[in-house]
Parts: sequence; structure tokens; C-alpha cells
Amino acid sequence: MTSPTTPRFDLVGLVVSDLAASLAFYRRLGLEFPEGAESAPHVEAELPGGLRLALDTEETIRSFRPGWQPPVGGGRIGLAFLCDGPAGVDATYEELVAAGYEGELKPFDAPWGMRYAVVQDPDGNGVDLFARADGV
Repeated sequence: MTSPTTPRFDLVGLVVSDLAASLAFYRRLGLEFPEGAESAPHVEAELPGGLRLALDTEETIRSFRPGWQPPVGGGRIGLAFLCDGPAGVDATYEELVAAGYEGELKPFDAPWGMRYAVVQDPDGNGVDLFARADGV
């Protein structure tokens, strides 16, 4: 008789409206997806520590959950990217906004000791950019 094992956290999944737009956004943040992924229904990028980020099109989700609809209101998931110091937060924020992504929260020195900003991905998910304010 085998004993049950504890599940291991392995993947963060996002359902996206426009796969090509989402790939472009997350590639700007350094994630690597396979070439030609724009035409796939499901793609993954390996994250540090062995976790994975998966992007699925709305059509993919509806293929096995026919009545699925995107949640209303957003703000249900948060992804955070550690930048190379406070100047890195500012530069990454400016680069993404200049590329046409919506800045949700301009860079500021947060009371918890971080330089912090938020940019929205193509589906309106807030993506945090942060670094320790002292640059260490």
C-alpha cells in the first residue's frame, strides 16, 4: 500500500485574451517562451526555482469548460518582478509604459522599504515591480 504524498506547488496559470500581446509583455520582463508560441493554445515559461508560468487562451479554457467566462473586476492575481535596484524599478516601469502598457501605480518609495510600481498586463492584471529602496 502506498501512502499519499503532499502535492507540490508547480505552476501559476493565467488565462489571456490575446496570447501574442501577453507573450510580448512577459518577454519584456525577461520570461522566455518558445519561438512560435503565439500560435499555441497553451505555453509555459520556467521560472527561477523550477516553478512555471502558463498562459492559456480563453478558447483553450472553453474547450474543456464550455460555459467559462472571464472574471469581472480583475485584481484577483498578483505577479511581482524583482528589479535590479530602485533605478531598475523606474527604468522598467518607464520602458513598459513607453511600449504602450498601462501604468497603474508610478514608482514610489513604499513605507515597507521598497521602491515599488505597478503596470497592467494586456488583460488588466496588476504586475508589481519592486526592489529594496536601499538598493541592497
